[in-house]
Amino acid sequence: MNKVIMIGRLIRDPEIRYGQETGNVVANFDIAVNRRFQRDGEPNVDFFRCIAFKKTAEFVEKYAVKGTKFAIWGSVQNENYTNKEGQKVYSTKIVVDEMEFAESKGSGDYQQSARPTPSEAVGDGFMNIPEGLDEELPFN
Repeated sequence: MNKVIMIGRLIRDPEIRYGQETGNVVANFDIAVNRRFQRDGEPNVDFFRCIAFKKTAEFVEKYAVKGTKFAIWGSVQNENYTNKEGQKVYSTKIVVDEMEFAESKGSGDYQQSARPTPSEAVGDGFMNIPEGLDEELPFN
């Protein structure tokens, strides 16, 4: 069984490409995943190269930016090849099948959009929803 589940932050904006023949979206991105335990002198973060296709890549294209925390599900894929100098190069990628936000938009380093405060609530206890807020939601 080849199944990976990780939670990490994008370390840069994703690279988006489109297939020439099919037009399908391909997204490449890197995430930083905190280690659970740290030994003296070792980094406490691991970096993973990820790739997503089709619907998952469309999600990445629309919502993923540097610093966003995501939970990803997928599999590990080795990419071994010989470079121009004749040296064998070994690399590993995470092929992402599914992903979702791992924290709310208002937490962390994100700018929170203008939301009504409780004092702006309508008399029945409900708040008015500002115009255009539904455009920001990922599940429209």
